[in-house]
Amino acid sequence: MKNIRSLFAILFTLSAALSFAETKAPAPNAPMAPSATWLAQAQSQYPLKTCVVSAEEIGGSMGPGINYVYQQAGQPDRLVRFCCKHCQQDFNQDPAKYLKLIDDAAKAK
Repeated sequence: MKNIRSLFAILFTLSAALSFAETKAPAPNAPMAPSATWLAQAQSQYPLKTCVVSAEEIGGSMGPGINYVYQQAGQPDRLVRFCCKHCQQDFNQDPAKYLKLIDDAAKAK
C-alpha cells in the first residue's frame, strides 16, 4: 500500500511539473496592449465623433462604443472607434479605406 501511495505521489508531481513546463511565455514579437496613457491621448486626438463605418454617434443609441487598436507590422498602432462590434467586423474587411477616412478627418480638423 505504501508503494502505491509513493507511486501516486510521484505521478502527481510529474504531472504538475509537465503542465507547468508547457506554459508558454508570450512570443517576443507578440503585439502588446496599449497603455492607459496612450489610449487616453489617442482618444483625445481622435478626429471623429461618429463611427467611421456607419456614421452613427459613438456613445449614442448603439451603446458606449468600442475602442479598437489597429496593429499593422511596421506601422504605429492606430485607435479606431466604432459604434458597435459589427462595424469593427466591416472595418476588418477593408482597413485602408476606413483609415483614410480617419486621416482625412484629422487633416480637416
